[in-house]
Amino acid sequence: MGGPLLVDLPDRPQSMETAMAPAPQTEALPVVERDGYRFPPGLAYNLPLYVLRRFFKVGNPIRLFEYLAETYGPHSYYRIGPSHVVVLQDPEMVREVLIVQPQNFIKERTQRRMKILLGEGLITADGEAHKRQRRIVAPAFHRQRIQAYAGMMVDRAVVMREQWRPGTEIDVAAEMMRLALQIVARTLFDTDVTSDVQRINDEVNAIMRLYNFLVALPRAEILLNLPVPGLMRFRRARRRLDEVVYRMIAEHRRSGKDSGDLLSMLLASRDDEADHSGMSNRQLRDEVLTIFLAGYETVANALAWTWLLLAENPDAERRLHEELDEVLQGRVPQLSDIPNLRYCEMVLAESMRLYPPAWAMGRQAIRDVELGPYRLPAGCYVFFSQYIIQRRAEYFPDPLKFDPGRFTPEQKQQRPRFAYFPFGGGSRQCIGESFAWMEAVLILATMAQRWRLRLVPGQRIEVQPKITLRPKYGVRVVPELR
Repeated sequence: MGGPLLVDLPDRPQSMETAMAPAPQTEALPVVERDGYRFPPGLAYNLPLYVLRRFFKVGNPIRLFEYLAETYGPHSYYRIGPSHVVVLQDPEMVREVLIVQPQNFIKERTQRRMKILLGEGLITADGEAHKRQRRIVAPAFHRQRIQAYAGMMVDRAVVMREQWRPGTEIDVAAEMMRLALQIVARTLFDTDVTSDVQRINDEVNAIMRLYNFLVALPRAEILLNLPVPGLMRFRRARRRLDEVVYRMIAEHRRSGKDSGDLLSMLLASRDDEADHSGMSNRQLRDEVLTIFLAGYETVANALAWTWLLLAENPDAERRLHEELDEVLQGRVPQLSDIPNLRYCEMVLAESMRLYPPAWAMGRQAIRDVELGPYRLPAGCYVFFSQYIIQRRAEYFPDPLKFDPGRFTPEQKQQRPRFAYFPFGGGSRQCIGESFAWMEAVLILATMAQRWRLRLVPGQRIEVQPKITLRPKYGVRVVPELR
């Protein structure tokens, strides 16, 4: 039944179909030579002038990436003040940055700025600090450890599906957030959604509402203690957040027992390759918030977009239901069913192709680097967007069509590695990827076994690209019993 529901972004300069098509050039645009360096073709003016002239009403960075890809092709360039920025929407260039030359790059400024919330957690740490944290955190995400959570995930999904009522409108994006919060509370803290967990959620959401302000404010880290209203709201939310998290860490330390949750595992983990030390309370706090945000937001948003796409594509929905009926035979899913729920996994993979929760990522060169025909200076920012690359027609013909069949083993082998990378890649690939796949497959199978969802007509569906890709106004649906 056609492609996905198109996002409604006002004042869009081109249709999404045009923006996603390869740039209409008969020959490659020339490399830009500047100060002894070679950059891709790009904007003639400093980006702030373009923001004022063309993108001011949009306020959506995905639109800028679309415009650059449509105008200049897969490699483009612009400046923000004195800073050089290169956008690489080509799988081979992504591989070069993440796999071949990772030693030449660090996290870019936007992601580093997240340190004012997440500290030196796995998302934000660089260099040796990141390597050490990953070594310590890795045992908490060992396959056997996370598989123990499968039954709990299904139990929570069963409770939610029993609460839905036929014909009663719900916001399925909010419902998936509520379910993901219950799961992260149990897996991270071994608790239900207590007042403490709800407080963490409320304060994180308050900070996320300030995200664009915090990213855009020059030198926010230095100005953090000034009496600026947005910064004052951030400080209050972070202080309340820290009070709760530190108290929960202290309670776990006092108990001295392994409750089977991730925090217990983090407390017990040691750096066996160095000094055999564990994490300080501050390091634990940073990892708790990192896991909370990553494990909660990404799965919930992936599922929200999946429900939207299934409602728009009844043939795919029918095939999913047929697989669930054949594999499960009326019982609820369990861990051992996942290898047989191949189409269910393909549905989720295709959903994350069109609406990747992690929609863009970036690095900053720490020395002069050579990337293909380009020579970039130290300090240059390099960005690539999963949202853009995963909609390129060269790798995904008819790219706006929702087609889970793209993710058969044969189809996947025909594409470059970084034509599809919703969980990143290289040494910084998401440590919780297998956890997220298990959770998403089990939840989708459990809920779709009982319900089909019908979109409420006339609603506005819009992407909101912040740390993750959210449906800005939710996804309103009416459940129907199968």
